[in-house]
Amino acid sequence: MKTIRNIIRKELSIVNCQLSIVHFPLSIVHCQWPLALLLLVAAGASAQTVTNARWNPDGTVLTVDYDLVPQEDVKSNYSYIVTPMLCSPTDTLALEPQVWRGAQNARKLHRAHILNKVDEGSYLPLGEMETVHRTSAFSANDVRWLKDSPLSMAFRLEMEGCCDVIGGDVVASALPAYVGYQPHFVYLQPQVEAVKTRALSGQAFIDFVVNRTDIRPDYRGNAAELQKIQNTIDSVRNDADIQVRKITIKGFASPEGGYQANDRLAAGRTEALKNYVAELYDFPASAYETDHVAEDWDGLVAYLETSDLGSRDEILDIIRNSGLEPDAMEWRIKSRHQRDYQYLLQNVYPGLRHSDYRIEYVIRGFSDIDEIKQLVKSQPQKLSLQEFFLAAQEYQAGSSDFNEVWDTALRMYPQDETANLNAAVNALSRGDLSRAQGCLQKAGNSAHAQYARGVLAALQKDYTGALSLFRQAQQGGMSEAADAIAQMQRLLGN
Repeated sequence: MKTIRNIIRKELSIVNCQLSIVHFPLSIVHCQWPLALLLLVAAGASAQTVTNARWNPDGTVLTVDYDLVPQEDVKSNYSYIVTPMLCSPTDTLALEPQVWRGAQNARKLHRAHILNKVDEGSYLPLGEMETVHRTSAFSANDVRWLKDSPLSMAFRLEMEGCCDVIGGDVVASALPAYVGYQPHFVYLQPQVEAVKTRALSGQAFIDFVVNRTDIRPDYRGNAAELQKIQNTIDSVRNDADIQVRKITIKGFASPEGGYQANDRLAAGRTEALKNYVAELYDFPASAYETDHVAEDWDGLVAYLETSDLGSRDEILDIIRNSGLEPDAMEWRIKSRHQRDYQYLLQNVYPGLRHSDYRIEYVIRGFSDIDEIKQLVKSQPQKLSLQEFFLAAQEYQAGSSDFNEVWDTALRMYPQDETANLNAAVNALSRGDLSRAQGCLQKAGNSAHAQYARGVLAALQKDYTGALSLFRQAQQGGMSEAADAIAQMQRLLGN
């Protein structure tokens, strides 16, 4: 049995928001008292009520409003004690008890020096005891188990007589669990490619004898450069899933020398390279396409823009603003900036004599899902984004194979908006917000992309920004945005 002195002095209160956790037994105290008196205690049980309980948006504070109701039939020489408690399955936090004292009980305790003059004001005469309304805020910083489930607000009901406590009944009201943002990850199904057209490109630097257009494979480094072209063609020609459609060769000459001569050389050397390739393969003549540029001034400008050549700006001004014909322009550079011109002639112009080639081909479509799943791991370059999407549907969301599909799709299509969007959604589902943010920068501004940006903002707890993005997504036709908007409004208290 506990004395009133022990109850009053026990550390059960919250002072200046400092919470003390007390492991409090919740069973009824077994004692030999008249049944009628115990029923008086139990009679008040249903009157203790939680009127409202709410979490702040980020789930760090739980605020509970509740009413503490006195026992109406308490005799003048008794006190009625209600102790509110926040409870989880493993912990109990006892709050400051509420005590209503009958007049005789209060005077008796005062005479026994258990109550002082100040405390005497805490009792009310019989018939005038009033319900006490309290609001308690619990912070996760102080109550580490605050998000444990289930939580309840319990009320310990006790009657105190002359020296002992009668009863110890406990009633509880369940509290709502914290429900934060529940994201819904929406992947965008790519459009089906009717024809999967792809291309491989490269540059070859074929050396020609001065003023000649015929190719000599054994001249200088020509063997390696010609092999580069062959390797590119062979990488797709020998694949049963691929059909080569077009081979484009475009030849370039440097600005050195007369323009007409350079134009003739560029055209002739391009034709020579096409004929060399045509003799190696049995593609139809219609598969070849050629073009040439007499003088690669664009290549020279590209070099100058990133160089630290002393007269760089002056040479660029001549090229861009002089309005001269190519031969006159080349002469002005040569005559006004002789030292830098010699450097360009020896170190830059050779690189402007090149042949660009492009191999266009078509990859057959794949419908067998097992074949597609194998290609994801072995030859992902053959798959369209739609085929990657089909493969992902075969795996459990969040599994390593599922995540690999989206990562590989992005590797194959690094600039594609849909590939970036789906990779971002996958990163969000994995909690990798940094990767998601990077992918979303290339995901475009579709409704799906705005929705994904809203998910990112919500996971970063920027609920106001997320709400705006979800509304944009809804306006763009995203049906999933409605639930997300409702969640943001709930978390913002709107």
